Amino acid sequence: MPILHVRNVPEELYERIRARAAAERRSISSEVIDLLGEGLRATPTRAELDDWFERARLFRERLAERGFSFDATAAIREDRER
Repeated sequence: MPILHVRNVPEELYERIRARAAAERRSISSEVIDLLGEGLRATPTRAELDDWFERARLFRERLAERGFSFDATAAIREDRER
């Protein structure tokens, strides 16, 4: 299994990880692996974002074909004028 060394971890961050590991009854290494996994799952990749934007564009096109439209600029302007 690969080994990852991390240097110059700020003391405050290390203490937060240590406290969290203790609360979860895990080693610091196990806690760091869990935190890295959570962070990677929570952060979409560029490809995932591109896919989401493409699906949103297609959805807007389908709505427009059915006569639905929404002008965000006009809505913001109208809201500001209130």
